[in-house]
Amino acid sequence: MIVTVEPDGVSAAGVLAVARGTAQVVVSPAAVEAMAASRSIVDDIERDGRPVYGVSTGFGALANTFIAPERRAELQHALIRSHAAGIGAPMPREVVRAMMLLRVRSLALGRSGVRPLVADALVNLLNHDITPWVPEHGSLGASGDLAPLAHCALVLLGEGWVLGKDGTRITGADALHAAGLAPIELSSKEGLALINGTDGMLGMLLMACDDLGHLLTMADVTAALSIEAMLGTDRPFHPSIHEIRPHPGQGISAANIHRLLQGSEIMDSHRDDLVHAVQDAYSMRCAPQVAGAARDTLEFARTVAARELISVADNPVVLPDGRVESTGNFHGAPLGFAADFLAIAAAEVGSISERRVDRLLDVTRSRELPAFLTPDPGVNSGLMIAQYTAAGIVADNRRLAAPASVDSIPTSGMQEDHVSMGWAAAKKLRTVLDNLTSLLAVELLAACRGLQLRTPLTPSPAGRAALAAVTAFAGTPGPDVFLAPVLEAARATISGRVLLETIEADLGPLA
Repeated sequence: MIVTVEPDGVSAAGVLAVARGTAQVVVSPAAVEAMAASRSIVDDIERDGRPVYGVSTGFGALANTFIAPERRAELQHALIRSHAAGIGAPMPREVVRAMMLLRVRSLALGRSGVRPLVADALVNLLNHDITPWVPEHGSLGASGDLAPLAHCALVLLGEGWVLGKDGTRITGADALHAAGLAPIELSSKEGLALINGTDGMLGMLLMACDDLGHLLTMADVTAALSIEAMLGTDRPFHPSIHEIRPHPGQGISAANIHRLLQGSEIMDSHRDDLVHAVQDAYSMRCAPQVAGAARDTLEFARTVAARELISVADNPVVLPDGRVESTGNFHGAPLGFAADFLAIAAAEVGSISERRVDRLLDVTRSRELPAFLTPDPGVNSGLMIAQYTAAGIVADNRRLAAPASVDSIPTSGMQEDHVSMGWAAAKKLRTVLDNLTSLLAVELLAACRGLQLRTPLTPSPAGRAALAAVTAFAGTPGPDVFLAPVLEAARATISGRVLLETIEADLGPLA
């Protein structure tokens, strides 16, 4: 696959293909022309000797310091070295690759005043699978992701570090040499253009939106399996119930769950039973209200990310009429808010999932399932401690759901006196989604154990597909086994696409 960077940017799908795959990157001729036109304006400013921030002045609190023409290239190199001040473990390959592609996108918009060769240098890193070593700490989300982007830019100069294939750290010079690439020399404005922007937090938000979209569908699947295993009713999920409260996401999740519960002998076995509970517990009955609200939050976040994908977030910006203007477009508040909202929503989807797990395991509430879903409780503990694990993860997600975007800390001699913390918000969102995967994995295992224990009644087609997948690695209810590998396999089933595709092959696409 080839992803082409145009003057209007790239698509979200293109970012994912480059970040998580092996797609190659090319810059279109039109984007090259846009960059060249923008650069000509900077060259004119250089000839005129006008004081312009980032071209002929220092940065941040040093914005009023004039830089002599003969030292402006030195200024750009010094900027990259000084700003590559991150610390901590390296960010994952996919985050760094997304960030570099989005920086190419930013330059290709033709508002940054750089030569096309600067964008080409970043493209060469991507196409040669060279991933700069970007420490996890350093960005405040304004002026964008300065430190992470500086660690990427430093490799272009033949300096800094690169993430080796085996996780080790090698020098940027060695990585370029091995790929047959040469370092570049920066000109005026180019160092600043390489590091000013929201590319890191945007890349993480785009990937999080993709991940959460899948996880919310899987949350509907695991909820339906749990409801079926606990002899719940499908009546609260009928479309007529949700038409009278028309939140879009709620309607989608309810429709999913209703479809997933059809064709079940287990559901039919108690449909007309007068002893059957008139109302199921909230964790069962309100599943679409919670997951649906998360869906609506996700739609908001996708809208924010789509806007940012066509935005110029550099500073200063070079306008076609020759003006070079300072902006605040690098401030990551829109992305930070979106990431924080998603973390809150995802944490709640995980929380209600854990409540269903606890109900499945509790002999007083599971409607005649054995305690902790083991046929021989006492000698065996069944899934008792799996629920402990889920409870601990829910507590972790509650802490991570506290918003990062309200935690501004002033920097740069009070010149940068309000920052977005968007990088931190996006980074912790990734952890919340990883935790949500684990929570849904525990529910998948518990629900399938419950369905197995309802034999000889046959579950729904979705239940049969889930049972086939889970039985392959978890077996059938019996004596206790080493549970950690089983949970890891359940995690892979949740994060993967095979189970969902199997279910959809029978029911049609789920939203």
